[in-house]
Amino acid sequence: MNMKERIQQKAEELFRHYGIRSVTMDEIASQLGISKKTIYQFYSDKGALVHDIFKNITDHNWEKCRTAKNLSENAIHERYLASNAAQEVFSNLNPSVMFDLNRFHPTVFAEFEKYKKQILFKLIKENILRGIKEGLFRKDVDVDIVTWMQLELVSAVFRHEEVISGKTNPAVYDKEVKDFFLHGLCTEKGLSFISKYKQQRQKKSA
Repeated sequence: MNMKERIQQKAEELFRHYGIRSVTMDEIASQLGISKKTIYQFYSDKGALVHDIFKNITDHNWEKCRTAKNLSENAIHERYLASNAAQEVFSNLNPSVMFDLNRFHPTVFAEFEKYKKQILFKLIKENILRGIKEGLFRKDVDVDIVTWMQLELVSAVFRHEEVISGKTNPAVYDKEVKDFFLHGLCTEKGLSFISKYKQQRQKKSA
């Protein structure tokens, strides 16, 4: 791992734990045992570092979602594999991160919103169409509306009072909302697959 990668890794770790605003370049340098000047050899300011970290996160998430699609048995299985990838993103994540991103790094936040509306929209819509074709999702849904609703739920995780206050972990909230939504989307056939994959998840976590 080169120095730039080390800086990104440590900064992401600190951002996840403490939020973006409260972590300074001095703190990142101190944690790495290097001078702040070394960080500035790679990044002109904190905003540039935040940009690279969130680009890495979205790129990683996109790759995980593509892998889930390629490895899945069906649309519901794809959902569960993709959900596992989302849990990685949400795990140990300070609820203030998205607030900080929106308020103090609006350019990066705008890129995240663009990723959500273009890339995630396409992934979710393709999954719903796949599930309808496989007889696992209801045919009577408006695919575009349902896709947008699910996207809004992604953002809602960080607007929920229980999450903001730290009473509920973002990963727990995300999982519960997605499971609830999936049940409403499924046919009887689809519901049987939910039971199957839930049991598999429970065995792995046991």
